[in-house]
Amino acid sequence: MAILGKRNVLSVVRASAPGLYLDGGELGEILLPGRYIPATLKPKDKLDVFVYRDSEDRLVATTETPHAMVGEFAYLKVKDVNQNIGAFLDWGLAKDLLLPFREQDIPVRAGQRVVVFVCLDVKTNRILATTRLNRHLNRDTPAYRDGQPVNLLILGKTPLGYNAIVENAHRGLLYHANIAAPLEVGQKLKGFVRTVRPGGKIDLSLDASGYRRVASVTDQIVQALERNAGQLKFDDDSSPEAIRQKFGVSKKAFKQALGKLYKARRICFERPGIRLLANSAWSPRS
Repeated sequence: MAILGKRNVLSVVRASAPGLYLDGGELGEILLPGRYIPATLKPKDKLDVFVYRDSEDRLVATTETPHAMVGEFAYLKVKDVNQNIGAFLDWGLAKDLLLPFREQDIPVRAGQRVVVFVCLDVKTNRILATTRLNRHLNRDTPAYRDGQPVNLLILGKTPLGYNAIVENAHRGLLYHANIAAPLEVGQKLKGFVRTVRPGGKIDLSLDASGYRRVASVTDQIVQALERNAGQLKFDDDSSPEAIRQKFGVSKKAFKQALGKLYKARRICFERPGIRLLANSAWSPRS
């Protein structure tokens, strides 16, 4: 059976003037308008489509992919506000996504971008958005392991750091002390679980933790030195922004890696910059 608000692989039932009718199972036949029919379609081919409702509340399919599907969080732009209904968001499809007034924790305005959750209205079975995110975050204690890589969506800034949605499910926190440069609401990035604290609170980092992080950064530094005739303009006085741009890690992680290389007599400091010393082949476990 086809699932509303998701991508589905459906069979063609019949052709008509408006387009192709697809087998939606218990949802009945679903129209794929002619403009979305692939030119390469062959008899008996199945089509990968997204199923939603058009402006007349009819089930339709499209080969386009929205910015977010039902059950996902996303950062979307407000295209317009209807004073009787709510806001309409650009989610990448011909029909905009409704954010009703009742689902706005704070009123939104045209041109603004907001983090929303895409869901089905239990009363009307229509797809809509909500900024009341806490209702849709998983409150169960997660089974993440320390150091596990995760996908993050930045929610907002707090006195402690930045709240983020972890793996489209849980809320976590990136502390200011572990961030080299400011982050933006709606920003998607890779991160790591530092630890899951009692009560299910998740501490996050933008760098892998512990030895694995240092080993990884030391390898990067040595490889960069080897590619650059044994010299780099980077050292522990370099700016956090420059380090993040070059190596993708925090200044703290970079300095730890430099310290490890210096103690191993693999580099020397030239102030400014570092130089690779000629000795035995580098091993991060040496």
